[in-house]
Amino acid sequence: MTKSLFPGFDGLMTLSRREGVDVRPTLLRVLTDLYVQTRVHSEDEQRQFVELATRLIDQVDDATRAAVKARLAVYPQTPVPILQKLGLVAAQEGRRVPLAREIPAAPPAPSPVRTPTEAEQRMASNMAMQPTDAAEIHDMFFGADASQRALILHNLEQTPLKAAPRIPTVRAKRAIQILEMAAIAGDVENFTYELGDSLILPSRVAAQIVDDPGGEALAVAARALDMPSPNFQRILLFFKPEIGNSVNNVYRLSRLYDRLAERSALVMLAAWRGSTLAVTRAKYQSALHDGERQRARAGASQTRPGVQPGSSPTVRTGTGGSSDQ
Repeated sequence: MTKSLFPGFDGLMTLSRREGVDVRPTLLRVLTDLYVQTRVHSEDEQRQFVELATRLIDQVDDATRAAVKARLAVYPQTPVPILQKLGLVAAQEGRRVPLAREIPAAPPAPSPVRTPTEAEQRMASNMAMQPTDAAEIHDMFFGADASQRALILHNLEQTPLKAAPRIPTVRAKRAIQILEMAAIAGDVENFTYELGDSLILPSRVAAQIVDDPGGEALAVAARALDMPSPNFQRILLFFKPEIGNSVNNVYRLSRLYDRLAERSALVMLAAWRGSTLAVTRAKYQSALHDGERQRARAGASQTRPGVQPGSSPTVRTGTGGSSDQ
């Protein structure tokens, strides 16, 4: 019944209750985004949306409810039961008042003062990552399976290798918005470009992260941007259908993302950047070495002339000391 709007909805709800990972706010936002993308809906689609959204509206936080309310308030085809559920008032037939009451803005939460961890305190004296180390970590991560990748990321939190600096907050927020819009639109090219540009990665590595079928690389990139968990879940559901259509994969990556330390992500980001330097250096060192060998061979093949320019020819003398004529 719910397949056309959101495959696996009931399975996600069941697993949410069992595993304790609350994805209901994300599901409500995704359902709303999917519904408002189309101007006309069949009766069956309206019935499905009313049934699913009504179940979720009472179970999500105030911020999610306010965001969904604002989105549906300006959508002309919002079903009447949902309008009533959200406190939006239907007016004359074929017309409605978009906003019955002003949605109070949620007060900004004060930024908690976080005590730096021991690993963060050591960062000032950490060892710089050599290109060979970076390339080894890069290759090890992309060659590992899901459980091995989780172990690698856990170990990176305590490694003495130096992490990449944090992405500036303003740049990271802009990147998150662009990435989410590109994910919803299915725009792989712009998603890959923005990911590489915001994380200062070459296009080759950015494409490798986007194309990675497991999703762990995308989780690391999102954590390096300090992306909120609901945004990451929406990107999974929209941009990675092979993951979003699997209940187990969604929860596996959600748990990984919630447990992924920022330092682990930034160390991996440093490895991704350094691995490119290692490849470039190896290529140019090989070219320079070949050039030196060619010049050495060319020099050895040149013979010195027996008579130098401007000098007299050698005169042989006989036994009596007289010159041979």
